Amino acid sequence: MIRSVLAMGLWIAAAAHGGSLDVHAPQDGAYTVRVTSLREARFATTMRQKYDFSCGSAALATLLTYHYGQPVSEQEVFAQMYSAGDRPKISKQGFSLLDMKRYLTAHGYQADGFEQPVERLSQEGLPAIVLLSERGYRHFVVVKGLQRGRVLLGDPAMGTRAMSIDRFHSLWVNRILFVIHNRRDLAKFNVARDWRIAPSAPLELAIDREDRFDTLPIRHPGSL
Repeated sequence: MIRSVLAMGLWIAAAAHGGSLDVHAPQDGAYTVRVTSLREARFATTMRQKYDFSCGSAALATLLTYHYGQPVSEQEVFAQMYSAGDRPKISKQGFSLLDMKRYLTAHGYQADGFEQPVERLSQEGLPAIVLLSERGYRHFVVVKGLQRGRVLLGDPAMGTRAMSIDRFHSLWVNRILFVIHNRRDLAKFNVARDWRIAPSAPLELAIDREDRFDTLPIRHPGSL
């Protein structure tokens, strides 16, 4: 019973603050336990965006680092896409999928947007970047997995979170999956570690990206 109460206390402390706790338990003595806050855990496998208009660079860094085994920071991806792109437009509207495609091409990846149902990702075992419109804001996220009618997202604003597939469909803009379609042997999808943290939280403010798909050639059904 004492151990159960201690475990609950540790979980509550972790959710609030994270860090280390000195625990004193009858008969067991004192020991130090490393705890992780829920906010820290949400960003364990999702890159946090630095700017309002940088969800695209953070989503791409998440995809490469945690799903293709190529560690890269959000700042590195941001700097390269920003220097190669239309800077005034990026500052106002954020990165587009075309910016991401150019970055990936320069690093040896082949990526395109496909009109496919999200369930196709499970069949292919591939993660994807998608655009969601939530509470009036458009925002790039990574689809990390699908399980039992739920979609797991790597959200650069709020971290890893899950929602029902019906909710996902109501938010998904243009039904486009942006997918890397070479190096399939490196792709990781539906990773157990990602599913351990799947909070449901409101999306932070992000800028409108209504036209972010306009300049990307779209592959149609059956071409994934």
